[in-house]
Amino acid sequence: MTSRAAQFAAAYAALTAAHEVADHWVQIDDQAVNKGRPDRDGVIACAEHVLAYTATQALALAAVNRVTGARLSWKRAALGLAVSAVTHYIADRQGGHWRDDHPRGIVRLAAKTGHAGWLQRDPNAGYLMDQSWHKGWIAVAATVAAGGDR
Repeated sequence: MTSRAAQFAAAYAALTAAHEVADHWVQIDDQAVNKGRPDRDGVIACAEHVLAYTATQALALAAVNRVTGARLSWKRAALGLAVSAVTHYIADRQGGHWRDDHPRGIVRLAAKTGHAGWLQRDPNAGYLMDQSWHKGWIAVAATVAAGGDR
């Protein structure tokens, strides 16, 4: 499997599946609760979460690469993982919640782009905006991992 389209599909599938596992199974309660705190504990919790998240994605990407014969460049794969990690950290440090009419981070961006009513009415809206942010950047990360010379 050497076409760019096949490489992208393999990378996207691996990164997305690993995202779901890492964000919902690998992340521990302390990280989930504290990663958005505006202090040192928040920085540490988020960094620990993103480190475990990135390791999970790296393992999945390596496994899919080996099993499918995708022939991804390790340099491009590392760059794609960096894109996913950095954008994940940014979103998680900013928080994804609507709090007392003062949205933060990704939710604030969503509110400014016309989604404030939905965010106020639906308790799941902030989570959905957060997850769609991550998955959009995962598509960019998969494109980076699949691009360039092998």
